[in-house]
Amino acid sequence: MNYQFLLETFFVALSGVPIALLVTVVALFIALPLGFLLALTRINKIPVVHHLAKIYVSFVRGTPIIIQIFIIYSSIPLMLKIIFEKYQIPYDIYKINPIWYAFIVFAFSSTAILIEVFRSALSTIEKGQLEAAYSVGLTTFQAYTRIIIPQALVVALPNICTATVNLIKATSLGYAMSLPEITLKAKVAANVGYNYVESYLDIFIVYLILCSTVEYLFKRYEKYLSKYKAANA
Repeated sequence: MNYQFLLETFFVALSGVPIALLVTVVALFIALPLGFLLALTRINKIPVVHHLAKIYVSFVRGTPIIIQIFIIYSSIPLMLKIIFEKYQIPYDIYKINPIWYAFIVFAFSSTAILIEVFRSALSTIEKGQLEAAYSVGLTTFQAYTRIIIPQALVVALPNICTATVNLIKATSLGYAMSLPEITLKAKVAANVGYNYVESYLDIFIVYLILCSTVEYLFKRYEKYLSKYKAANA
């Protein structure tokens, strides 16, 4: 075991944390509202959209995310190339930063997971509360923002935490898109002296620290919401 390399590469792997967090935050920023809206279409059984959302969820849950990465990362450049050539757009699509593909891939995967998270959370809210909101003159938007969403958020938060942690761990597959995140940086450092054991150990430690920190923050926020709920019960 090369302990000097282990220590040096730990900081190399640590330098990939900002990219992993950026991908996570952007993917969640896209996936949270989309997941909530599509969950509403499933609960209210809106024609066509309800069935499309169901197929979408089944597809994402039934396929490995690495396959989703390969499909999206391979197909999007081909489609863009066809479009750019058709409209004579002078841009080399192969110069696009891989982080944009990462945003698409992980938002695509996270949205499907959050659809089911929000669907189960919204199902715990009694329909009478929405009807009561209408009876006092609230609009649908006001009823959801003031009554439904705050209650559903308390129920959904543990599952949102799990989805976030899984998303952070999934960013380790960004190396397949040449994304300079934690895994790729550590593996590149290991290529010089073939110190892969030390490299993988560093990756393990960095992700353990990162995910444990996120879980801790979510638990603190969940505790805060629980107190708030209890105070207003």
